[in-house]
Amino acid sequence: MYTIGLDIGGANVKAADVDGRALTRPFAVWKSPGTLSAILHEVLSQFAPAELLAVTMTAELADCFETKTDGVDSILRSVEEVAGDTPLFVWQTGAEFVQPAVAREIPLLVAAANWHALATWAGRLVPEGAGILIDVGTTTTDIIPLFRGVAVPSGLTDRERLTSGELVYSGVRRTPLCALAHSVPFRGGECPLAAEFFATTLDIYLLLGLIPEDVDNTETANGKPATLKHARTRLARMLCCDASECTDGEQEEIARCLADVQQRQIRAALERVLPRQEEECRDVLLCGSGSFLAERIVIDCPPLRDANRVMLEQMRDHTTSQAACAFAVACLAAERLAGVVG
Repeated sequence: MYTIGLDIGGANVKAADVDGRALTRPFAVWKSPGTLSAILHEVLSQFAPAELLAVTMTAELADCFETKTDGVDSILRSVEEVAGDTPLFVWQTGAEFVQPAVAREIPLLVAAANWHALATWAGRLVPEGAGILIDVGTTTTDIIPLFRGVAVPSGLTDRERLTSGELVYSGVRRTPLCALAHSVPFRGGECPLAAEFFATTLDIYLLLGLIPEDVDNTETANGKPATLKHARTRLARMLCCDASECTDGEQEEIARCLADVQQRQIRAALERVLPRQEEECRDVLLCGSGSFLAERIVIDCPPLRDANRVMLEQMRDHTTSQAACAFAVACLAAERLAGVVG
């Protein structure tokens, strides 16, 4: 049964089919939640017609919705509009699919459940002993402990996972630089950073050559393209400068400093999670648009230096790794629901 998975986030809509074909479409849901159905139609038009749609989400937390319940309902209405007669199921943290009507009755079990779908699917890659799944995305990082093929998180809600260190609200594109550090080394001293949305982590990784330029991507701090030139302008403003007031070398030094800070912050959360595992971690699964950062964090984490590292993008490709939750929910639906729907 040809199945497509949808992962609807606050900043991106991701889709993937069971064959591993994937697509990520930037979409700021908080700006225009009413146009989500149009974006979903555009995304799904890039695939063959689905026989089954599976959905997971995090966009219900967007501040355009009064409550998560309102967000879940609004998102499901948009998906239902696009799905038409195609069977539609929603993943929940109870490790099962439910129909939209049931999802509306228990919205907190489907809210921010995409990480759980990914861990449920990826856990099979670690059938024995302890492992860890690290998904570094555009906005957040998930650190999910695995044991004998099953996810064993300390909590299921975002708040519980933030408290435990299993959710770090830091990613490689959308995190404001002023959320990483208060100051940076500059010309022999320390320069405070402006507490303003002038630049994001996307800009430091553009400067470091770890994220490619994309002239079509204007989901940046100033709405201008994700190019090296504009990244330099955005980063300079963090020091209340323009690009003419600091050299390329100085900007790259600042970018390296901030990248190191982010790496240490996520590694600190990882080092909080690891001691809670029942056994020494043997396997580490890495995915997401920031898998390059996840790999550096693991290499720099002494308890994991000898662990077996598996990059999802090496098993599939980078596009699938970026949309890993959508791919996971598609695979799980195809496995579990074919008999029900067929």
